[in-house]
Amino acid sequence: MRSSNPVMKTLTHPNGHGAPQGDPFLGTQAGQYSFPPMEQRSTERPMTVDDVVTKTGITLAVIVALGIVNFAIGATVSYSLSSMLTIVGAIGGLITVLVATFGRKFGSAAVTLIYAAFEGLFVGGISLVLSGFVFGRTVNAGLLIGQAVLGTVGVFLGMLFVYKIGAVKVTPKFTRILSACLMGVVVLALGNVVLSLFGLNLLRAGGLLSIIFSLVCIGLAAASFLVDFDSADEMIRAGAPAKAAWGIALGLAVTLVWLYTEILRLLSIFQQR
Repeated sequence: MRSSNPVMKTLTHPNGHGAPQGDPFLGTQAGQYSFPPMEQRSTERPMTVDDVVTKTGITLAVIVALGIVNFAIGATVSYSLSSMLTIVGAIGGLITVLVATFGRKFGSAAVTLIYAAFEGLFVGGISLVLSGFVFGRTVNAGLLIGQAVLGTVGVFLGMLFVYKIGAVKVTPKFTRILSACLMGVVVLALGNVVLSLFGLNLLRAGGLLSIIFSLVCIGLAAASFLVDFDSADEMIRAGAPAKAAWGIALGLAVTLVWLYTEILRLLSIFQQR
């Protein structure tokens, strides 16, 4: 089953004895995660659901911890320093994901935790801005962040329930459509960045178009969970080694951070209206 998540999709294609293989994303060939030959697998413990839950929990804990640290720095020490750390986190997180995706570093605890550290800095800084704390709206900032966290957890659990009961079938056609939509969002976002350099921030200006774009992103992130859950299921059934759970944790963290950011952005827009 193809995954729309560029991190997860390189783990989920059959290669030989059920081994996941890479797949093109945005016109490039993603890296590959190869299982060891069958005769060697007896020495490696196969991955379980508990492995996925544990590794994902650790990854999210690092993101939350570093997010709190950067938020505290911006709120009490120096907003300039916090902004710098946010930029470092955004760039570092992107580079780490690219390394994991195209550098065949799947199942690496170090890569996943480095991503989590960078992304934690980004999440803390972006929360500082989108919650309005940096603009003096300190009273509602905590409430807004709390609502975004609850919304993110709610969407995640809701999609897990939908997947478990089979309400939505994850088919190759479903995944192709989702991947095409994600590519479209990436193109629009990049185009908006270019336009913003000339003073035209159409998708993030806080108007109706911004609301629609955030809702679309939230919907796509939610749908991505279905494919990611299916990818993880397939790897467990295929007997992937336990360390591969770090790759799944990375893929889920990418989607969770995106979902949280978009929900917080949407709540911020509504707060300002």
